[in-house]
Amino acid sequence: MLPIRDANPTRRTPWVTIALIAANVVVFLFWQPTFAPQGRQQAFFFCHALIPYEVTHGTNLAQGGPAAARALDEQLGHQFGPGAGRAIQAFLQRRCPDKSWLASVFVSMFLHGGWLHIAGNMLYLWIFGNNVEDRLGRAVFVVFYLVGGLAAAALQVLFAPDSVIPNVGASGAIAAVLGAYLVLFPHARILTLVMFFFITWVELPAVVVLGFWFVFQLISGLSELGALGQQVNSGVAYWAHVGGFVAGVAMTLLLFRGRRQPVPYEPLPPRPDLWDP
Repeated sequence: MLPIRDANPTRRTPWVTIALIAANVVVFLFWQPTFAPQGRQQAFFFCHALIPYEVTHGTNLAQGGPAAARALDEQLGHQFGPGAGRAIQAFLQRRCPDKSWLASVFVSMFLHGGWLHIAGNMLYLWIFGNNVEDRLGRAVFVVFYLVGGLAAAALQVLFAPDSVIPNVGASGAIAAVLGAYLVLFPHARILTLVMFFFITWVELPAVVVLGFWFVFQLISGLSELGALGQQVNSGVAYWAHVGGFVAGVAMTLLLFRGRRQPVPYEPLPPRPDLWDP
């Protein structure tokens, strides 16, 4: 299911949501080496993105010594060959020896791995962020967004503390926004594109759309945990999504539940099935 828009008008222009979208797009187009070869993009992420190993060890991979080199070799040796750990570490020592692992936690919220990644995240942020900003207020929404992103990163690190794979994307912070939307507007109708042996548009309440999204993230995250607790890196930070969403729900219930008010939703115009003439 892919949400397209909601029937939930706002009272004022969502300037913070617009600014966040603009910041993500500017970073993606003008700071990240988006149009460069893949190797250069990977190097950029190692130098700027959140890496769980760096957070749990309090140092960056370049300065992590033999232990960091071994972690790189164990997790990336199959991709880059024997001795990859030392080679990657030497490269990082030349390229970004002074990387701040603490700053990377925040920087990662504005980095994306590709066109589909940023397009999907910005779509969700626009659909759901404007209403949450409208209800919480602009200043509070900024804090809420960043705290949600931190909570998302914390759970991802908890489940993969020794991972040397860079984590990027605004999806953790956006997941917190989804959690807040679920609490504040559970019955808001979402125009959703459904693709399951057929393609059609359908109006669904937010509790269904966001509930399905959360369950999918949770099941996907659990599927990554092996029988012996070994971690499998799929390239998607499912636990960041789960952590952000749960944090968003919890913060809204504890701090903003009184702002949950009925809204006179206007009906969406009917949309025909895509297969109809």
